[in-house]
Parts: sequence; structure tokens; C-alpha cells
Amino acid sequence: MMKWVRDNTGRFPQRPYYDALELDSECENLISSFLIEKYGKVEYPVSTNDLTILIEQKTSELDLYADLSNEGNNVEGMTVFSHKALPRVLISNFLSTSSNHANRLRTTLTHEFGHVVFHNFIWSFEQPSLFKSNSGDLTIRCNRDTILNARDVDWLEWQAGYVSGAFLMPLSSVKETVHRINKDTNTFGKVSSVSDVGKKMIAQVQSVFQVSEDAARVRLLKLDYLQEGKTVAQSMNLF
Repeated sequence: MMKWVRDNTGRFPQRPYYDALELDSECENLISSFLIEKYGKVEYPVSTNDLTILIEQKTSELDLYADLSNEGNNVEGMTVFSHKALPRVLISNFLSTSSNHANRLRTTLTHEFGHVVFHNFIWSFEQPSLFKSNSGDLTIRCNRDTILNARDVDWLEWQAGYVSGAFLMPLSSVKETVHRINKDTNTFGKVSSVSDVGKKMIAQVQSVFQVSEDAARVRLLKLDYLQEGKTVAQSMNLF
């Protein structure tokens, strides 16, 4: 279960700590429940349209065509928290108007949704020093580097980045995909991301869940199915 720990970033006296398996479980339950309610079954990939509907259900506004050019270097998404209303999510029009960035749009949507689902309750506490603007709002600005693979020292962005992958590539389905490849290739254990088996895993996850190659690789690394480097996968054939 989520627990409170000291916040070394200085944002709060304490901050929420989630175990990775807890994040995976919460994300998969949320996505599965939504799909079952809408379609009566769970199938992947989750469409981009369904992602937007899901976000709209838990926010006061989803702006897919926001001009974020003045918000900072490479800012592609923002979540605005408020004491007075549900969060607002803004996505750069740069992503929403280009078919070449369809996968980046999906990871950005789910990253911001991660902030909404796992962080909105924090701002609901009385934290007057955090809301210094006249509007009483606080904005989290997310650039491309933190959206996909933030460093774990920045817990706010790391958690949102992790759940972005968990929403798009739920754990149980990724396991099934990886285990099929292990069986087909007679391999077991962690494999190199640059090995033939590792490349096959990345390509299959990319295809099944409609994500970028980078997003698939990061997800498999975080789930410990891949490792960086050139270690050769172990074979089931011992003779």
C-alpha cells in the first residue's frame, strides 16, 4: 500500500511512495474496468480516443491543442492542479496535429493522466505555500525527457512516467507477450536489449500496444525483462 516518506525534493514535508507492483495493479485495474464497462471486454491497444475519454472523466478540462511554446524547453504536456476544481490537462498542439507523433501523444496523455490519478490528492491538502499564483493553481510542466524516462530522484515525474507505461502496456499482458517469446526462442531470464531476443520483445510490445520503440524498451527495462548491454540470453536447452 502507498505510504508516506520524507520528500527530499523539498516540494512537501512528506510525499507518497508507491511500490512498482502497486502502480501496475492500480493502472491495469483502472484501464480494464474502463474497457469492460465500455466494450464488455479487454483488448489492447487502448485507442487514443479512449485515453482522451478516460482523462476527461477525471479532469475539469482536457485541451489537446494547447500552445505550450512559452512554457519552457520541450514542454509537451502540463497538469494544472487547483484547490477549487478537478485538474486540467493541456497537451501541446505540436503532438495532436501531427500523425508522425501519434505515439508521443499517447505517452504524453498517459503521463499527465498519471499526475491526475496519483498526485491530485496531494494538492487537496492545505499547502498554501505551493499555490503562490493569484489563481490559486499549481502547474506541473513535463518535457519530453521526463515524460518517458525521468530519473527516480524526481519522484513526481518518475511515478508519472512509470504509470504512463503501465496504462499503455499493462503488466499481465506484457508478461504474456514476453513469455510467448521466451517459449518460442527457448530463453529465460533477463535478456540484453540489443540481443535478437531483446529486439524481438521490443518490436512485439511496440506492435501489440501501439507505442514507440523507446516506450516499449523503457517498459521492458523497468519490468526487468531487459537489461542494457550485450549479455547473451540464457537458453533453456542445456545440452
